[in-house]
Amino acid sequence: MPELPEVETMRRGIAAAVGCRVKDLRRPNSRLRSILISPRIDHFRRRLVGRRITAVRRLGKRIVLELDAARPNGGRVVIEPRMTGLVMLADPPDTEHLRLVFSLTGGKAEKILFWDQRGLGTVRLLDDNQYRKAFGPNRLGPDALSIAPEVLRQRMAGSRRAIKVALLDQRALAGVGNIYASEILHRAGIHPAVECRRLGNADWSRLHAAIGAVLRAAVRLQGSTLRDGTYRTARNDPGGYQRHHRVYQRTGERCLSCGKGRIERVVQAQRSTFFCPVCQPPCGSRPHR
Repeated sequence: MPELPEVETMRRGIAAAVGCRVKDLRRPNSRLRSILISPRIDHFRRRLVGRRITAVRRLGKRIVLELDAARPNGGRVVIEPRMTGLVMLADPPDTEHLRLVFSLTGGKAEKILFWDQRGLGTVRLLDDNQYRKAFGPNRLGPDALSIAPEVLRQRMAGSRRAIKVALLDQRALAGVGNIYASEILHRAGIHPAVECRRLGNADWSRLHAAIGAVLRAAVRLQGSTLRDGTYRTARNDPGGYQRHHRVYQRTGERCLSCGKGRIERVVQAQRSTFFCPVCQPPCGSRPHR
């Protein structure tokens, strides 16, 4: 967490920064261990101040601030929220965990804030060569919202891995994390432990459709704010998709789709997976959905 829908919501929320110039960059004083900032803050500031933000994009589960060509090799600021990071325009949940402040001028936004409770997020300033090396096709897979059905199958079908584990591999598919992998597989009627190579044509078609449907709905509702309340939008509002979760964190509750199964939890690759044993049988025929 945050995953593709949350990061896409953040990206849209700070779109007002496009056209602004960076007036200053500061790391607020804190007793907390600093997040990873690269290069170090004084070099970062020197290379960034005066640059204009030409676009705000999303790269999988990262936000990318594209900069003007005032310097050789262009440049991009890549913000990776990881577990608890938030990219906001104002009103962070608290000031203690405010990690980085971009002061802006000449546009519709005054600041971009990076807030991170656990401090696992990263902020990096990369030139074009560094960016291609870090996020080229060998390092990051196609985006989950735009991948073609045949490409999805091509990238995963030969694997012996469980399909849930494969969906979390950012080199195969960018953007899906633990919450939405469980929700996607439930919608597709696929058991999370089935090996990729065991899936048939119909399975891959349903899976591709489920990826698009779940992620688009979650983006429309501005992501999922879980019980801990950590995730907030750029305007410090909660997301709304958590009210539509069918399996995630619903262990023991009756399935909302079939009304028969009880949601079960298993651990895969050290992550919790939630599924309905009736809607998602381990093998054989699947119920009509």
